Amino acid sequence: MSTPTIEQFIENFLVAVDFQDPVEVTPETPLLSLPEWDSLAALGVIVMFDVDYGKTIVGDDLKNCATITDLYKLLG
Repeated sequence: MSTPTIEQFIENFLVAVDFQDPVEVTPETPLLSLPEWDSLAALGVIVMFDVDYGKTIVGDDLKNCATITDLYKLLG
């Protein structure tokens, strides 16, 4: 499976988190600045990694991520 571009990853991230209102997300966006970044959003991201990328991550992986780029780097 090829690694997606950061732009493709952001699109998938936005679907996985399912924000109520549209949000502007760039690779440098701090996760904590997102209005609905909570445990449910984190779970959506964990599922996205598993289903879309076949990669298993855990909550501690997410805690170590400050930005969207940090999440993207978890794809390895």
